[in-house]
Amino acid sequence: MLCLSLYVPVLDQSQAEFQCFESEGLPSELKSIFRLSLFIPSQEFSTYRQWRQKIVKAGDKDQDGQLDFEEFVHYLRDHEKKLRLVFRSLDKKNDGRIDAQEIMQSLRDLGVNISEQQAEKILKSMDKNGTMTIDWNEWRDYHLLHPAENIPEIILYWKHSTIFDVGENLIVPDEFTVEEIQTGMWWRHLVAGGGAGAVSRTCTAPLDRLKVLMQVHASRSNNMSIVGGFTHMLREGGWRSLWRGNGINVIKIGPESAIKFMAYEQIKRFIGSDQETLGIHERLVAGSLAGVIAQSSIYPMEVLKTRMALRKTGQYQGMLDCGKKMLLKEGVSAFYKGYVPNMLGIIPYAGIDLAVYETLKNAWLQRYATSSADPGVFVLLACGTISSTCGQLASYPLALVRTRMQAQASVEGAPQSSMSNLFKHIIKTEGAFGLYRGLAPNFMKVIPAVSISYVVYENLKLTLGVTSR
Repeated sequence: MLCLSLYVPVLDQSQAEFQCFESEGLPSELKSIFRLSLFIPSQEFSTYRQWRQKIVKAGDKDQDGQLDFEEFVHYLRDHEKKLRLVFRSLDKKNDGRIDAQEIMQSLRDLGVNISEQQAEKILKSMDKNGTMTIDWNEWRDYHLLHPAENIPEIILYWKHSTIFDVGENLIVPDEFTVEEIQTGMWWRHLVAGGGAGAVSRTCTAPLDRLKVLMQVHASRSNNMSIVGGFTHMLREGGWRSLWRGNGINVIKIGPESAIKFMAYEQIKRFIGSDQETLGIHERLVAGSLAGVIAQSSIYPMEVLKTRMALRKTGQYQGMLDCGKKMLLKEGVSAFYKGYVPNMLGIIPYAGIDLAVYETLKNAWLQRYATSSADPGVFVLLACGTISSTCGQLASYPLALVRTRMQAQASVEGAPQSSMSNLFKHIIKTEGAFGLYRGLAPNFMKVIPAVSISYVVYENLKLTLGVTSR
């Protein structure tokens, strides 16, 4: 059954149906129409623009950039088949109707928890006869001219984005739809995210180097403040010294993001998920394992970054010279110092990051999502910033111990301690507060890092021709 609807504009009103034809084939009076135009209210234009781009791309068989009537009808037939499959997947009871409980269960399977009241609001937007259930005709009529064609697209707004780069790249990787992977749009997102991360890290590099110095050198006897730390860096090496270690920190973005993305996709297949969007627990497992693989692959670069940040003027001629001297003096094992606490830090970071993000997301849905699932950019930035900050706070003691182990050979008189002994030594000599040295500059860089990342990311998306998600 093909349903074709034509619409006319109604200013500041909901779209009005002009005429509807239903038949097994095409009405004879429409056979002579060569082109079809849809006219809808101005407030619906953004949805129409997405829809038009999508159907032209999917239905334009002769690749002339236009959609004639036959191509449009062909697209509607294919789109209706996809909608039928989605309807059946939502119809858990197989009774030909979708109720509030079935909507709640389907979204819950994808990691989105909504209340029954929220599910009823979704139903009311599609329910024409007031039964508080949706049959196939109501479902089809509502979605036929809408660009979304599967349930995962509903929650794409809530994906963690690659733009949230605060210097500690331990977040669960972003997910991409099948269409994005097939069209190559995924690598453009990664390139845009990598470029945004590079600019963001460069802008906040002075705070990052100050954090490393405070983690390694600050103690009760050497109570380094933020102002005192910056003064020390400027006196020792001038203003250029503020960016020591930033080069290797930027270079490692590319391989780390690529390895993490590939590992994440393979782990998704290994755990047997055939969904485009994983549930919360699956994302945590897959994301943590992908993070371990990526961090293991580029960990020597992490050690080099710490050594370059701590170096004195004239100590090394560059990254290669630093690596060469480390290899000759300390051996290969020097490039994996602090590896264990670094790997252990991935789980609490990713776990708390996801948990806080889901809590904030559900709170927003319950209170504010009355007519749209689009939270807006400021809500996304706020949720991502808060969840990432909480994740860093939980894993920070492990990050501090990792940094001290990485720096042991470069600090004169420093004992070569294991992870457990270093924890005991810090607690004994400095107390629990000693595990959070350098936390202030670390948090100071979060908001500027996220803000800069977002601005650069959006501009790079435009340059690369990345479509909105």
